[in-house]
Amino acid sequence: MVADEGAAGPDSDPDPDDVDAAALLARAGFDADESVLTRRQAEVLALRERGLRQSDIADRLGTSRANVSSVEASARDNVASARETVAFAEALAAPVRVEIESGTDLYDAPKRVYDACDEAGVKVNQTAPDLMKTIGDRAGDAVHGREVRDRLFVTVDSDGTIRVRRP
Repeated sequence: MVADEGAAGPDSDPDPDDVDAAALLARAGFDADESVLTRRQAEVLALRERGLRQSDIADRLGTSRANVSSVEASARDNVASARETVAFAEALAAPVRVEIESGTDLYDAPKRVYDACDEAGVKVNQTAPDLMKTIGDRAGDAVHGREVRDRLFVTVDSDGTIRVRRP
């Protein structure tokens, strides 16, 4: 097995000089013209994912650690926004969309999803307990015990894939 470029042993920090950011971006297929990230943001994320400290990245890029921190935060915000945009687009395209209001008992959610799926002619391959677990797991802290605390949208696409998102 060949180690990743710049990979350090389990008990050591990677040597910043051994990590080639351009090679990492090329291997990942980064294209600045098609990405929501700037090249600098992608480079900082790639280096951070390889375990480099912000101060090492700052030295490499000839900037401050505060600037690297800001670039990293912006990059992570952009990634989160891109994920939400994709989830929204998938929700729009899904034939089944069910809103689960705040205060709903999680035990009531499967029937609502099954009814909407029946109406749309979409098959769900999950039992009611499995569906409740899926909704609860994917909703994160929006569900506590059996209580839905924040409004959720459950979508089911034509192949039965279930997605849960918060507005």
